[in-house]
Amino acid sequence: MELPDATSLCEQLAEQIRPHLTPDTALIGIHTGGVWLAERLHAALGIAEPLGTIDVAFYRDDFGSRGLHARPRKSDIPFDIDGRPLILVDDVLYTGRTTRAALNELFDYGRPGRVDLAVLVDRGERQLPISPRYCPLTLTAALPAGSRLRLSRNEAGELSLGMINA
Repeated sequence: MELPDATSLCEQLAEQIRPHLTPDTALIGIHTGGVWLAERLHAALGIAEPLGTIDVAFYRDDFGSRGLHARPRKSDIPFDIDGRPLILVDDVLYTGRTTRAALNELFDYGRPGRVDLAVLVDRGERQLPISPRYCPLTLTAALPAGSRLRLSRNEAGELSLGMINA
């Protein structure tokens, strides 16, 4: 399967979001790929609020069976989320469980006015009723069993999509 250019998808995602921005809109990226993507979007869209980041490691419903990620990161939301429109950013949407965990953590910080989901790729096969508002690429066919899409960033900061066997 040939994957599209991540930079091009990021530009398309920014153009989908741009008409819906308000002065109060803030971005929150989910570690790790979602943060990389949110950094790009934040700059491209010229959002005034600082970028928020969130690590859902302690909020996952499979924490007991999977354990903690080798390098958990600190969540950092440097603004008040109460009543504010938020865009939650992740790289790949699959089952919906990471998004659910992020929403649970967000509500520990307050009650946003609205939360929209922006992802680079929707690979389908959802286990929860979660759908992105902004998404430049939706896969039309399931990936081979055991395959995952992964967003990578090289030392120069360039993003690329790849497929790995999990």
